[in-house]
Amino acid sequence: MKIIISNSSSVPIYEQIKKTIINQILTNELKEDEMLPSIRTLAQDIRISVMTIKKAYDELEKEGYIITKHGKGSFVAPKNTELVLENAKKDIEKYMNKIIDISNRFDIEKEEVLNLFKFLYEGTDE
Repeated sequence: MKIIISNSSSVPIYEQIKKTIINQILTNELKEDEMLPSIRTLAQDIRISVMTIKKAYDELEKEGYIITKHGKGSFVAPKNTELVLENAKKDIEKYMNKIIDISNRFDIEKEEVLNLFKFLYEGTDE
C-alpha cells in the first residue's frame, strides 16, 4: 500500500491517509477482505505518529470502509454500493455549497450558474 503525505497541505495528515485508502479501495487497488498494514507498521513506514494512523483507521471503520478484527488486524470491508453512492453525493453537495457561496459573494445570478453547469455537464458527454 502506497501512501504519500504532503506536509505543506492544509489537509490534516490523518485525512490524507484516509482519503488515500478510500481511493485505493474504490479503484480496487485494495480489494475486499485484503488486510491493511497494522497501525504500528504503517506509522513506521510513512514516519507518522501511531495516533494519527489510528485516527485515520478509526474513521475508515466508522464510515464502513474497513473492518477491524481484534487480534487479527484491519481488513477492507465488503463494498457497500449504497455507502459509496452516499459519500459521492456528500462530496457533490460540498462542492455545490462552495459554488453557491462564491456566486453569492460576487452576485452571480442562480440562472447563470445553472446555465454554466448545464453547459459544462453536457460537454462531458463527448
